Amino acid sequence: MLHLGFIPLLALVLGASLGAAFPQDALKKSCSLSKYQFLEPQELKAVQKMKEQFEDIMLPSDRKCNTRLFHRKWSTPELSVPDRVMLVEAELDLTTAMLVLPAAPSFAETRQRPLAFLTQAREDLRGCMATEAPSHQPSGKLRHWLQKLQTAKKTETTGCLEASAILHLFQVLNDLRCAALREQCT
Repeated sequence: MLHLGFIPLLALVLGASLGAAFPQDALKKSCSLSKYQFLEPQELKAVQKMKEQFEDIMLPSDRKCNTRLFHRKWSTPELSVPDRVMLVEAELDLTTAMLVLPAAPSFAETRQRPLAFLTQAREDLRGCMATEAPSHQPSGKLRHWLQKLQTAKKTETTGCLEASAILHLFQVLNDLRCAALREQCT
């Protein structure tokens, strides 16, 4: 009887010892973006529905922007993998910030699924940057675009930024897929 009580106690002590030897954060923090290589059809449909509904309610003045953030002279496949991850993280930061803005109740409901998906993708990308390239410095192309993004955030209207982010969401999803591939993408 004493022997049966000793085994669970021993397992508990060993489990606690191993838990201290291998911190949980180290075990959880792995970089796997493979789930973004091929997006689920229901996620794509939710994004398409949100984009269409936004286009129906968008004011014409919101389409006028001085900065054309998503029109670049280079393409995402030209970037290194760490640059691609940084790019998509910045794009997702902008997009999620725009999707949490106050909106009409019907649009607020429509955007919930895409917002949850995009927020999770952004968190996964942040985890990858923290574990794989914590001190990565962006290339000249990306650095220039990131500066352009920061300038746009200061100078453009919220309506312009919101329209840019939502109307170019499929480009962001393609950039996410490209970052997830880890090799040359098209």
